[in-house]
Amino acid sequence: MMDAPDPQDLARRVGEAMFAADRASRDTMGMELLACEPGRARMRMAVRALHLNGHRICHGGFIFTLADSTFAFACNSRNHNTVASGCGIEFLQPAHEGDVLTCEGVEQTLNGRHGVYDMRVTNQKGQAVALFRGKSAQISGTVIPAGDEPTPTETRT
Repeated sequence: MMDAPDPQDLARRVGEAMFAADRASRDTMGMELLACEPGRARMRMAVRALHLNGHRICHGGFIFTLADSTFAFACNSRNHNTVASGCGIEFLQPAHEGDVLTCEGVEQTLNGRHGVYDMRVTNQKGQAVALFRGKSAQISGTVIPAGDEPTPTETRT
């Protein structure tokens, strides 16, 4: 019989698997996954010229995408396939080319299949750029195969 996997290790492996498959966040947006922990995630994105809108500030859709991607990693961190059921964002100040945005996502509540997560996007000066709240719903399946992996204290023979 296998012990339950370590939650920190499981979240890290879920994050690695999701990020490897997430071409939109990684390749198109240039995001980095900094951390994936149970109910939490942290991502970073440098604002490049391709992110700028007609006002020469970062398009709100790209800031939203950073927050939404962070939300996805936080709410899938326990290895249950989870999707957004709703979300909203408040833009607090503009981001400019050359800024480095970091988004920290934290689970506020998880009740059965439904959760609420808050994302805070800050710039390299620590100033809040946006606040995002996402609501999640678990669907069937897992991100990585459940029950197949050995725990750190067990090896396969």
